Amino acid sequence: MKSDEVLVLATRQFVSGRRLEVGELAAAAGINRSTLYRRFNGRDGLLGEVIWSLTEMTMDAAARRAVGVGGERIATMMREFAVLANSAAYFRDFLSREPERAWRLMTTKVGGVQPRIVERVAAFIDYEVVAGRLDPPMPVPDLALILVRITETFVYANVISGEEPDAAKVAQSCGALLGVRERVTR
Repeated sequence: MKSDEVLVLATRQFVSGRRLEVGELAAAAGINRSTLYRRFNGRDGLLGEVIWSLTEMTMDAAARRAVGVGGERIATMMREFAVLANSAAYFRDFLSREPERAWRLMTTKVGGVQPRIVERVAAFIDYEVVAGRLDPPMPVPDLALILVRITETFVYANVISGEEPDAAKVAQSCGALLGVRERVTR
């Protein structure tokens, strides 16, 4: 069985709200548990790949839903990403079931998810810059990282501060950093 087939099985299990069990997944895939561990660098590596595949789809959907141009487009894209992430039951389930692991995998370099999100946001920013619709206030990689960190602050608010996630605050904060003068709302 190929790695992408294992990833599909693992993603189905994750989205259904079940904890990823490597032994069970290896049996379903018809491979040895140690083979699965080697291919994905353990359970955390597999979880990181599952989370990234879902995050990538979410980011694409957020980009399609974004409105405006330049800084407004980036700010509304980040808001839409927050809206979609906050509405994904499988992410909320994972955060409540394994909060420390979820936090580590989704918000640090260790999990491999956050660096890829930052790269995607940087690509969206670059697109607006090349189109002449955005003059970034700092180097694009730094700006992308800060925008992602702002978004994490409000998406994971319940874990960080016990407050409810707030996509509107994502748009306001990102918009302020990007020089969007009007309040970015929907």
